[in-house]
Amino acid sequence: MVARLLLLFIAIMCTTETMAQTRTITGRVQSQDGEPIVGANIIVSGTTNGTITDFDGNYKLQLSDGATKIIVKFIGFTTQEIELGAGNKYDVVLIDEATELGDVVVVGYGTSKKGDLTGSVANVTADDFNKGLVSSPEQLINGKVAGVQIMSNSGSPSAGSSIKIRGGASLSASNDPLIVLDGVPLENGGISGNSSNFLALINPADIESMTVLKDASSTAIYGSRASNGVILITTKKGAKDKLNVSLTTTHSLQVKDKVADFLSRDEFIDVVRKTGNDTYINLIGDADTDWNDEIFRVAYGTDNNLSIGGRAGNVPIRLSIGYYNQNGILDTDNAQRISGNLNVTPSLLEDHLKLTFGVKATLNKNRFAPTGAIYYASRYNPTISVKTTDVSKGAYYNGYTEGVISAGDKYLPENGALFNPVGVIDQTEDESTIKRVIGNLDAEYKLHILPELKAHVTFGYDFAEGKGSVKVDPLAAQYYTESDGVVSSGRDYEYGPQKLTNELFTAYLNYNKTLGANHIDATAGYDYQYWKSTSPYYETKTAQGDIISKISRTDQRHVLMSYYGRLNYTLLDRYMVTATIRRDGTSRFSEDQRWGTFPSVALAWRLSEESFLSSVDAISNFKLRASYGVTGQQEGIGNYAYQAMYTPSQAGAGYMFGGKEVGTLRPEAYVANLKWETTKAWNLGVDFGFINNRLNGSFDFYTRKTEDLLATVPSAAGTNFDKQILTNVGNVDSYGWELNINGAIIQNDDWQWDATFNMSYQSQEVKNLSIVENGKITSTSVGPTIDSYYFQRLTEGKAPYMFYLYHQLYDDEGTPIEGCYADITGDGQVNSDDLYHIHKPAPDFILGFSTSVTYKKITLATSLRANVGNYVYNGTQMNSGALGTITWASSQILNLSKSYLDTHFQDRQQLSDYYLENASFLKMDNISLSYNFGKVANLFNLNASFMVQNVFTITNYTGVDPEVPNGMDNTFYPRPRTYSLSLGFDF
Repeated sequence: MVARLLLLFIAIMCTTETMAQTRTITGRVQSQDGEPIVGANIIVSGTTNGTITDFDGNYKLQLSDGATKIIVKFIGFTTQEIELGAGNKYDVVLIDEATELGDVVVVGYGTSKKGDLTGSVANVTADDFNKGLVSSPEQLINGKVAGVQIMSNSGSPSAGSSIKIRGGASLSASNDPLIVLDGVPLENGGISGNSSNFLALINPADIESMTVLKDASSTAIYGSRASNGVILITTKKGAKDKLNVSLTTTHSLQVKDKVADFLSRDEFIDVVRKTGNDTYINLIGDADTDWNDEIFRVAYGTDNNLSIGGRAGNVPIRLSIGYYNQNGILDTDNAQRISGNLNVTPSLLEDHLKLTFGVKATLNKNRFAPTGAIYYASRYNPTISVKTTDVSKGAYYNGYTEGVISAGDKYLPENGALFNPVGVIDQTEDESTIKRVIGNLDAEYKLHILPELKAHVTFGYDFAEGKGSVKVDPLAAQYYTESDGVVSSGRDYEYGPQKLTNELFTAYLNYNKTLGANHIDATAGYDYQYWKSTSPYYETKTAQGDIISKISRTDQRHVLMSYYGRLNYTLLDRYMVTATIRRDGTSRFSEDQRWGTFPSVALAWRLSEESFLSSVDAISNFKLRASYGVTGQQEGIGNYAYQAMYTPSQAGAGYMFGGKEVGTLRPEAYVANLKWETTKAWNLGVDFGFINNRLNGSFDFYTRKTEDLLATVPSAAGTNFDKQILTNVGNVDSYGWELNINGAIIQNDDWQWDATFNMSYQSQEVKNLSIVENGKITSTSVGPTIDSYYFQRLTEGKAPYMFYLYHQLYDDEGTPIEGCYADITGDGQVNSDDLYHIHKPAPDFILGFSTSVTYKKITLATSLRANVGNYVYNGTQMNSGALGTITWASSQILNLSKSYLDTHFQDRQQLSDYYLENASFLKMDNISLSYNFGKVANLFNLNASFMVQNVFTITNYTGVDPEVPNGMDNTFYPRPRTYSLSLGFDF
């Protein structure tokens, strides 16, 4: 009754009558299958006079004089215009249309139409993925989604990426989003032999779509792991039509783009001679060696994928295999991946039972080049050769020129000397092998007696095994020592296998029913997920077999049990409510703190279907959204942080008792009442579409408050076994907004021009870090270090990870004065109290732009990204830009950063803000030219494309790259420029 009264009220409010009514028309609006359409809009063309259909699809509309046409609209159907004649009855059949609002999007534990989403959700399909040589899935959407920052950790093919959605919500705990692959939540982190790029074990070519859940309404269904957002990855399935065979092959060349700017050979000689130090001058050689050219190379790579999809009998099936092999631009660096993917999706019992069986298997092999060689190459003397026959210059060490000193009848590597970068690379073999299998079995049964009710069960299994070996030549200088004729040198040992197991059981019921003007979609379920990680004991050894260190075996386990429910309710296909609740229990907390509850609610109103807007032909979609929810965090804190743990003493560090050494157990710091970190988030959003959605997009504003932070902070004196502990303390507040715009600018038979633009802003502030309530402001050092110096702080009232430095003073000519810093406190002296907070590594704004222009069979496309307001500390210049660093040993002189020519610093200014630079940038990530040849020799379709990746970077930053992890540039492995040619064959 309430629903009927509400419908009547809306109809009255949305109907405009005129004084000159002449006749009344009636009719029925229905779908193609004869079902009545409730709430359809019937508008007199050119006016606001209209009505809506009742529960039986019937309508009655009074016409004013001169009415000649009515417009019939309903979301998900093609709008129809009906010419009016002399009759008074007009029945209308609306036809389904595949519009953007009708597209199905994968969400947590189910699917939803885009038009029905109440949360902040972004979906990127294969057609919109980044193209070119892509080694890891997250790179497919880099720059494509507002509020998502994806940054490769380095230019190595084995390097992973950091992914942040809305900047992350935590401090010491993980800021990585939850990754869900075909319904299986994956464990964060890595494995032995692939600690930084675990996600790369999934072949990007097998991915159909990636959905990013950003606000609490959309993520709360994942509860305790959703504070940092969720990325849902869906792989490709078999088609229901004829057999399709596809082969793609990509071949690429990578070249170094930019390296650290150090003195040229002539500049170096000039600086050395001006020092007047004869020892330095005597170490100048006759060679002209560009050490960067010696260690970097043009790197070849290839990525090949073969897929077979179609039906085997009545069963859709897809099988794919892939081979990826990419050399790094640093010599000997290499990553290989052999992958296979099988998806079988049969339907039984007249489509009442749908099964999905998927298995993905990967063999990954890596050879890791020693990245320390990059630092050595920047510093090594450019006047000496790579190899030598002079034993006084290191010829004994496989002929490489090294810093050695006389030791009797031999020359031994000098303490503090840097090692020959080419020798380090050539004499090191650091290899790993990783195997991974991910399987999932989904069964969905639509009850015969109640087809609106579906029972869904998922079994998921993720197993990985990683092992490796390290070998360094016995004559390599970097490990060579000799004492009393006993040689200790090189490395020769194996590690692993580490084994990771991830087991999942999910069961849920889904009820989906339309009752007149009401649509109900309800889900309730249960999850059980178990993780286990084991690694055996191993020893690191010299080439002679001597033990260097002993690595204990590990056995890490944790369990997560969950109950969850979600209700989606839609009235008249325009008023929407989503309510979600999840209750999680984890073994990572004590029994008293084990369970957490994570609710959310969201509202949406599709105004474009109201009569006062539905008559505006230019508006295709206009929807308001609002949501609030609570999510949790329990990643990145270890499995047993709430328990008392003891560490055995090492050999030689025991207690002497009765003349014998007795081993001891050292207590570790712990907090027994450790509990969930929770994030409370609001989101206000609007979705819009104009001109049949040719121009569409969204805008979101959000706030987040993270409470009970899992943070590592100083402990009160005498309260624990360490001066710093991981505990629940304080909170972090953040807010921001996101804008996304998509446009189909030109669409005709010959031309198509599409463009997308996204922009996001975020601000974060640490509100409290004090263990004692209302205590004094707490601050703790965090982030990367150089020679034990910290450069960043977590401080109450400041943005996270702000730089904490001295303010450099300058002379009248603008030259920095060595050792002179501002007296911030005004107490007449400069000390650590005068360090001050300045800027942060996180950008204020993140922008992305992609566009493609197609003329007949040729397509030109490009993608660009920009960060604004991010700062980077140029640690390379600071660490190598002072004359005092020209040598660390008497046997060699070292090159200097070119910044020395500007500063003439004698000693390093470790915490000077002189080296803090605005690293805002604009990057063209890729540009491609493609041509579709169509059918070739009546055998296959051929598409060819040429692409350049990492095309250019516009920035004022003077270092290698303005986009570096943690805002610290210290010997960064440069990202290469890549030229690739791709061929696609469809048979």
